[in-house]
Amino acid sequence: MTTPLRLVASISLALVFPAPLAAQQSPFTIEQVMGAPFPDELTAAPTGGAVAWVFNTRGARNIWVAAPPDYAGRVVTAYAEDDGQEVGDLRWTPDTRAIVFVRGGSPNEKGEYPNPHSLVAGVEQAVWVVPVAGGSPRRIGEGHAPAVSPKGDHVALLRRGQVWWASLADTLPAEQLIHARGTARSLRWSPDGSKLAFVSDRGDHAFVAVYDVATKTLRFLDPSVDSDADPVWSPDGRRIAFLRNPAGAEGLPFTPQRAGQPWSIRVAEVASGAGRQVWIADSGPGSVFREVVADNQIRWGAGNRIVFPWEKDGWTHLYAVPVDGGRAALLTPGGFEVEHVRMSPDGATMVFSSNQDDIERRHIWKVSVSGGPPTALTRGTDLEWTPVMTGDGRGVAFIRAGPRMPPRPVILLGPGGGTPRDLAPGAIPSDFPEAALVDPQPVLFPAADGMTIHGQLFVPRGIKTGDRRPAVIFFHGGSRRQMLLGWHYFYYYRNAYALNQYLASRGYVVLSVNYRSGIAYGMEFREALHYGAQGASEFNDVLGAGLYLRNRPDVDPKRIGLWGGSYGGFLTALGLARASDLFAAGVDPKRIGLWGGSYGGFLTALGLARASDLFAAGVDLHGVHDWNIEIQNWVPAYDPAKQAEAAKLASESSPLAYVKDWRSPVLLVHGDDDRNVQFSQTVQLTAALRTQRVDVEQLIFPDDIHDFLTHAHWVAAYEAAAAFFQRRLGRTP
Repeated sequence: MTTPLRLVASISLALVFPAPLAAQQSPFTIEQVMGAPFPDELTAAPTGGAVAWVFNTRGARNIWVAAPPDYAGRVVTAYAEDDGQEVGDLRWTPDTRAIVFVRGGSPNEKGEYPNPHSLVAGVEQAVWVVPVAGGSPRRIGEGHAPAVSPKGDHVALLRRGQVWWASLADTLPAEQLIHARGTARSLRWSPDGSKLAFVSDRGDHAFVAVYDVATKTLRFLDPSVDSDADPVWSPDGRRIAFLRNPAGAEGLPFTPQRAGQPWSIRVAEVASGAGRQVWIADSGPGSVFREVVADNQIRWGAGNRIVFPWEKDGWTHLYAVPVDGGRAALLTPGGFEVEHVRMSPDGATMVFSSNQDDIERRHIWKVSVSGGPPTALTRGTDLEWTPVMTGDGRGVAFIRAGPRMPPRPVILLGPGGGTPRDLAPGAIPSDFPEAALVDPQPVLFPAADGMTIHGQLFVPRGIKTGDRRPAVIFFHGGSRRQMLLGWHYFYYYRNAYALNQYLASRGYVVLSVNYRSGIAYGMEFREALHYGAQGASEFNDVLGAGLYLRNRPDVDPKRIGLWGGSYGGFLTALGLARASDLFAAGVDPKRIGLWGGSYGGFLTALGLARASDLFAAGVDLHGVHDWNIEIQNWVPAYDPAKQAEAAKLASESSPLAYVKDWRSPVLLVHGDDDRNVQFSQTVQLTAALRTQRVDVEQLIFPDDIHDFLTHAHWVAAYEAAAAFFQRRLGRTP
C-alpha cells in the first residue's frame, strides 16, 4: 500500500513523542534545532581586513560583511523569504567597495533552473553586484562563476558554457566576449587584467586558453589529447601553470581507483603557448589526482614555488615544487588529510584545515610554502574549517562549531593567535536548544569482514542501568564524506546532524557511521576494494553497525533502525533484503528501521533490500537503486551493453536486484528535479516494491533538487522521517 503524499506531508512540524522516549531530555522541535543560520562562502577582501560570507537563515540567504577594527558583522542584502534561491560565488571588487555574487541555482541538462516553489513566472541564475556600504543589488546578467578584473572595470562570467562579460561602471547589458567551441570554465584574469585564462572542455580532452582583451585573440597553451585544468598565473603574468590529467585516466565513478596513468604539472609561456613539464606524479599511490577544497588546486607561491595536493604516502597532503622543476617537498607530513586550503595574499603561507592529531575533527593550521613544520592555529573539542587570511595579513577568518554550538564565522587576530572573535555573535536565535543537545562520542567497531569502522554515538540523557532504548543508524551520502564529532561544514550534513540530535532528544541511541569509501582515513579506506558499483562492500559496515548496537546494554536489540541520504539510502534498501541469514536469533524483524539520503540513501536502500529480516523499516532519501542508471548520470557515454562485465557487477551491487526479498515498509523522499540521483530511480523502486506488496510511503517535492533548496522542505522531510520511525518502531516499553 502506498500512503498518499498529502497524508505524509501534513504531519505536524512539532511532533509530540510519548513521555518514555523523551524522558530526562529537554524537548525541542526540529524547527528549533535547525533554526541557527548556516554560514558559508567565507571570503576575504583583496586589501584591508574585511571578510564576507553568506548566512542561510531558515532558507533566507544573505551576504554579511565584517571589517576592522571592531569586526561587527552586518548584513548587506535583504532577501527575506525561504525562496529556494541560492546565493554564492562571492567576489570582492579590487577597491573592496562592492561584492559581485550569484543568485539562483544551476540549470539541469535541459537548461531548466531549479524552481522549488514552482513559480509560474520562472526563475533564473544571474550575476549581481551589491555595494558593501549598503544599497540595492544590481543585476549584471544571466550566468554564474563571475571573475572580477583586477582593473575593477569588468566582470567576466559564464553563460551556457560560453564566456560573457559586463561593465561594472555602467548598466549596459552583458555581452558575449568569446565565441568558441567547447564548454568554458575556471575563469582566471591575469594580474594586470589584460588577459583572461580559462579551461575549454571538449569532452574527452580539455585545453587551457588565454584571451587577449586588447587584440581580441585566443591562444591555446600547450594543447594535447589530455585534460588540462586549474590554470594559475605567475605574478608577472608571463606564464601559467596548470594540471594535466592523461587521456583515459578516469575510471568509472563509484568504483575504486588506487592507481592510474600519472598526472602532471606543466608551465606554459603565454606569449608563445609553448609548455613544459615541471613535475609528474610517481606511479602507484598518488598517481590519480586527489582534490582539496580550494579556489584553485595549484597555487603559484612566493619564491616561484608551485603548491599542490598529492597523496603519495596514501594521505592527502600539500607539496611544493620549484617552477623550474625538481623534487616535490612535503609540507604537511603525517597520518592525516588536508582539506580546506587557501594561500596568504603574499603567497608565502598556506592556511588549511586538517584532522592532524584529531582524526574525527577539523582544525586550522598554517605552513610556509618554503617548508618547515606546520603550526596549529586552533585545537580542542571544537571544529574549524574554511580558513581565509585577511587582505592585510593580520588575521585568519574561519568557521567554527562545537558538538552543541552551531557553525558561526570567527576571526583570529594577531601573529600570536589567541581566542577567536565571533563575527556575528547575535545571529544564533534565543530558542536554539544548545543546552539540550548531547556530545557525540567517538566509537570504533568491526565491520562484518573485520575492517575497523569509525562512528559517532549520540546517547540520550537520563539512561539508567537496565534501560533498553530504540536505536537508529545514520549513513552519510557522497560517499566522499566524513561525519564529525560536532556540527558539519556542509549544509546537507549540518541538517543531518540536527536530526540525529533531535532523535537522541526523543530517546533514540543514534550511531553515525563513517563507512568505507569515505574520506579522512587515507586513500586505501577511501578507495576501498569492491566498494559502490563494484560490489557494495560497504554493506559489511551496515551489518557491523547493526551488530555493534545490538550488543550494547543500552539498546533494545528488537528496535534498531537506519537512515541516510543518497548512498545511505542505497545501503538501507539493499540491507533490508539480504542480511536475514547473517544475524543470530533474538532480533524481532518487525521492529528495526533504517533511513538515508543521497549516497546515504543508497546505503539505506542496500540495507532494506539485503536485510529485510533484520531491518523492519527504512527512510530512503533520494537513494541510488540502480548503479547502471547512476553511472550514466555522471558519464553519459557509459553504455552498459558495451561494458557488459562492469554492468553486470553494477547491477548485482544494486538494491533493485534484490527487490524479491524486500518485505519491510519504507518511506521514500525525493525532489523530482534531482540532478545527482535521477528521480526515475525512486519511480522504478516504487513500482518494483508495489509488485512485491511492500508498504511504500512517499514524500515528493515537485521541482526541488537533491540538496533541498528550501528550509521548509528539509523540515518536512525530517518531521516525516521521525514520525515514520515513531509509527513503525513503536514506543519504549
